[in-house]
Amino acid sequence: MRLFVVVVCVAVATALDPEWEDFKRRYGKRYESLSEENARHSIFEENNRMVKQHNEEAATGKHTFFMRINKFSDLTNEERQQLLMGAGLLQYNTNPPEDKIFKPSPDLKVNDTVDWREKGAVTEVKNQKQCGSCWAFSATGSLEGQHFLKTGELVSLSEQNLVDCSRSAGNKGCDGGLMDQAFVYIKDNGGIDTEECYPYKAENHKCHYNANCSGATVRSYHHIFPPHDEKALLRAAGSVGPISVSIDATWGSFFHYSHGVYDEPKCSSTHLDHGVLVVGYGSTNGSDYWLVKNSWGKEWGMEGYIMMSRNKHNQCGIATAAVYPVV
Repeated sequence: MRLFVVVVCVAVATALDPEWEDFKRRYGKRYESLSEENARHSIFEENNRMVKQHNEEAATGKHTFFMRINKFSDLTNEERQQLLMGAGLLQYNTNPPEDKIFKPSPDLKVNDTVDWREKGAVTEVKNQKQCGSCWAFSATGSLEGQHFLKTGELVSLSEQNLVDCSRSAGNKGCDGGLMDQAFVYIKDNGGIDTEECYPYKAENHKCHYNANCSGATVRSYHHIFPPHDEKALLRAAGSVGPISVSIDATWGSFFHYSHGVYDEPKCSSTHLDHGVLVVGYGSTNGSDYWLVKNSWGKEWGMEGYIMMSRNKHNQCGIATAAVYPVV
């Protein structure tokens, strides 16, 4: 009887937390048992405390960005990593062949501010859901941009095509992959289907590429070299178009990002686990930033985007493994 009373008290306490109840309603959270809900509630409370403390400090100018509670707030960091980023770290090429390197002319000059969305080279924000396919969304994003800049036609391309069909190039579907390997597959395959023809399922399926539905092709790809060089990335992002990049997105601050210029001093420049898309750059309130498109839906961040710190020693490794397709 004593154990029963304790369980009931915990359940009542959970129900009396209005922020927890609002969180469950907003994100449609359902749990299989009372013990699981109690565990999730504890995780939520910890994340909620972190977000509130950070935002109080940000309001006084201690931080350049704000956070908020979102659909990830009842998950541990390990669960978030497993859920969204596939297995293991992204293995980047530190010594690409000469013909795979971006080589701008010595007199190339780029604008102080660039936003490829304004030029029509970026599709709507997408959502990878419960599949470690960030690499596929990053790859399609840069190819969508290059295809538009060459043809004038913005076509949403199929991430599911890459998830299902690019294992021959070394990718692992929902368990992770690399953007340059996606470009290798598209080149060897002779194209990639459109999103409309080959819609996203967020699961591994049997490949059913249809050449009649091809929306874009790839001739080659170029790495931004040398790695870790933000000036080289700036020249590419300012002249070429949207660029595929890999970052360290390990931190709870990244998962809970809301708005402002993301600055996480603990970020690694070599521990890369998430593929995203640089679609521009600029400066605001004295902070330089990269404008980055994520693949976690419009409800995350700034309607699916994040401003990441620029000129801060390659923070989060944003310039470490940058690559784009040649069409």
